[in-house]
Amino acid sequence: MSTRILIVEDEEPLTLLLRYNLEAEGFEVDAVARGDEADLRLREQVPDLVLLDWMVPGLSGIELCRRIRARRETERLPVIMLTARGEEGDRVRGLATGADDYIVKPFSVPELLARVRALLRRAKPAHVAHLLVAGDIELDRVSHRVRREGRELHLGPTEFKLLEFLMQSPGRVFSREQLLDGVWGHDVYIDERTVDVHIGRLRKAINRARSPDPIRTVRGSGYSFDEMFAGAL
Repeated sequence: MSTRILIVEDEEPLTLLLRYNLEAEGFEVDAVARGDEADLRLREQVPDLVLLDWMVPGLSGIELCRRIRARRETERLPVIMLTARGEEGDRVRGLATGADDYIVKPFSVPELLARVRALLRRAKPAHVAHLLVAGDIELDRVSHRVRREGRELHLGPTEFKLLEFLMQSPGRVFSREQLLDGVWGHDVYIDERTVDVHIGRLRKAINRARSPDPIRTVRGSGYSFDEMFAGAL
């Protein structure tokens, strides 16, 4: 069963960006531009997660979040609040109202996707696959083990997260900046060359003699998990 995400956002370009990236991750997406419309939609059908803008017309995101938490049907519904209000007091208010997470605009889309998956893992673990499989590589998110051709590989924690991040979107090219945001987080300030170092370590750990390299370097753009490898039997 697909995971449904409701976007409550009145900025159409941002809604289109979120929809495109969430659907690319396999999520079913619905979107409304007004808080009162979202309130009605939630009474008709409860999604698996809500991305909620603080400032939407009709009914504010804060008030909608209060209503979500007040109803038995939605009291445990995961909510990520999106807002341009980044002051500490606003963050505290948003979380105190009942939001599970709070992301300040502008934000990194890979980081948002990572937070969506993390929140779904906690709230609805059955909706997030524990095992990623591509070609002859298996990555187990629960045991934090990686196998290739049935043989266990030994990866460091950063290399594990890097491989997991790339395997989630086969064929998609990520820039070094996107990988830094998605794997290390946007609050960590490190040089982009660090990505190259860890990509090298990852390749050394997963590749053996005559084994095809699933990590593709795209000159001038970044890195990708080769979709041809992902589809190989």
